[in-house]
Amino acid sequence: MLDAFAVLLCLTALLAFVNERFVRLPATVGVALGGMLVALLLSLLAALGVKEPATLLGGLLTRLDFSNFVLNGVLSLLLFAGALGLDARQILAQWRSILTLAVGGTLLSTALIGGASYLLLNALGLPVPLIGALLFGALISPTDPVAVLDKLKQYALPARTGALVAGESLFNDGVGVVVYLSLLGLAVASGDTGAGHSGGLGGALLLFGQEALGGALFGALLGGLGALALRQVEQEGVETLLMLALAVGGYAAASALGLSGPIAMVLAGLCLSEVKSRVFGGSSVEHIRSFWHTIDQVINLLLFCFVGLDVLLLRPSGTELWAGVLLIAVVLAARLISVALPISLLRRREGYGAYTVRLLTWGGLRGAIAISLALALPPSSYRETLITVTYIVVLFTLLVQGLSIGPVITRALKDIPGEGGPGGGGPVEERPGPGAGASAKLPPERTVQE
Repeated sequence: MLDAFAVLLCLTALLAFVNERFVRLPATVGVALGGMLVALLLSLLAALGVKEPATLLGGLLTRLDFSNFVLNGVLSLLLFAGALGLDARQILAQWRSILTLAVGGTLLSTALIGGASYLLLNALGLPVPLIGALLFGALISPTDPVAVLDKLKQYALPARTGALVAGESLFNDGVGVVVYLSLLGLAVASGDTGAGHSGGLGGALLLFGQEALGGALFGALLGGLGALALRQVEQEGVETLLMLALAVGGYAAASALGLSGPIAMVLAGLCLSEVKSRVFGGSSVEHIRSFWHTIDQVINLLLFCFVGLDVLLLRPSGTELWAGVLLIAVVLAARLISVALPISLLRRREGYGAYTVRLLTWGGLRGAIAISLALALPPSSYRETLITVTYIVVLFTLLVQGLSIGPVITRALKDIPGEGGPGGGGPVEERPGPGAGASAKLPPERTVQE
């Protein structure tokens, strides 16, 4: 395991250096693209008869187990760091909008993608049952805008807009995982997979409530206890150790209790974000911010390098490739509908403009969570098909949406009253800030007040 991780770390560092020095793409996008090019090069060498490099790297990636690396490893740190970097008061002020988008939008997206992909895949001769298509809808619905954080941080988004984008993205990660697990239990009950737990529709709904609500309450409890403990210490090293223990240990404890670890980490991070100015001294606040920002950056670069390199393990058929391309349009359309409908209901009350729908739609990238959930699917006749189409959608969002999000933000900012035009939204000087987590959160340091 150590040698496999060492190879991943060295490759990530090399690709990040090349990107920073010569290519200058957003860091996560550049590393993911570099990893994919390395994988394609090794595949080409294997086709020419030089199979050893591809075999060696493929074996190392298999040993690392991407799904386990994300879901049972670094996800706790990423979500905690993301929540810690948010303005908790802005999130609380828009809690109705954020929960409507994160819960209602994710459920609607899951249903739309599930239904459309069921029809499409079966029409192409790829037999996938409805429950399998819904599982694909659940795993591909959570967004991961961290892939374009390097681009987003150059723009001065209004505080309300930044908090909405960040909060929706942060919470729909946790909701998406809970929906996926609930559907997986339903799939097992119907006999469509070979592992998991059963209980039918009632069991799936009970699991959803237990995971989501229980995880939220447990996370709030962890955040409160963490704040009490941190008030009692002053050494920065001890503060950092306590927060690491809260993130990693709290995630493991939530999972062991049958609660949602992702949602627990979001709530714990938000609770500490609200009280950090009162818990930490001036120098400690800067130290904590710098530490979690670094952790966030390093882990995300590792993850997106892993995403690119994992292309080496794919063995898609021509039909699966074609299906993946068609499903890109399906996923984009479902994202548009699942954002536009809630925003239209909230617009009169909250005053959101048309730019909000465009920003949330095109900024709704998919990444490491989607791939890790696809790889976590139990053995079935359709597992490899779902893994392949997931990779295709993720790579499109990273490389196409990720590289074109800048103009979308610029155009969106022009629609914000008082923000567009001269002196309005646009590129700003980069400033250090806290990490953004697995779901690209916009720290309050990178926003401007409306």
